[in-house]
Amino acid sequence: MDSFLEDLFWSLAEISELLGIIITWLFVFTFLYNLSAAINKPDNSRTQLSFIMMVSYTLSLYIDMYTPLLYLQLFAFDVVTIAVIFIWRLCLGKVIPIGFYYLIVGLCINAVLFMAMHIDIIVNLNYEIWWLWMLYGFSTLIVDFIMAVVLIANKDILGLVKLKNVVLNLKAPVAR
Repeated sequence: MDSFLEDLFWSLAEISELLGIIITWLFVFTFLYNLSAAINKPDNSRTQLSFIMMVSYTLSLYIDMYTPLLYLQLFAFDVVTIAVIFIWRLCLGKVIPIGFYYLIVGLCINAVLFMAMHIDIIVNLNYEIWWLWMLYGFSTLIVDFIMAVVLIANKDILGLVKLKNVVLNLKAPVAR
């Protein structure tokens, strides 16, 4: 079983540049879809968020894939993108679309995984495949795909917004 997972991981690693381009194109199409859907509508917040994601993922294509600090650079890209999304929220975000929450959570998950990979490979000098590498390999693809789908569909497909509403609306029990 281990050899199958290792082979699968190395197959993903071989096509990682291609997958990065595909994910970037997915965000380009997301932006174009939201741009066309927002014509003559007062709310274009999903278009603006899609534009932020498209620019972020397009610029990340210029990172040298063979640099030793690859994961640290990807981590920095996600942190900067999260900051830009929060600045957008403070300055322009009149309406908070469902995608806002998914982008923040998804980019945080990706950032944590990038930092974990950087620590594992660069700091700890680990070059043996283990569960973290598998988690990284599959999770980043799935998270990126979910973020793009939610930006297009504007549906709470995983219940994140419901969860946020439940958590933030809980009232602390009052002692009697």
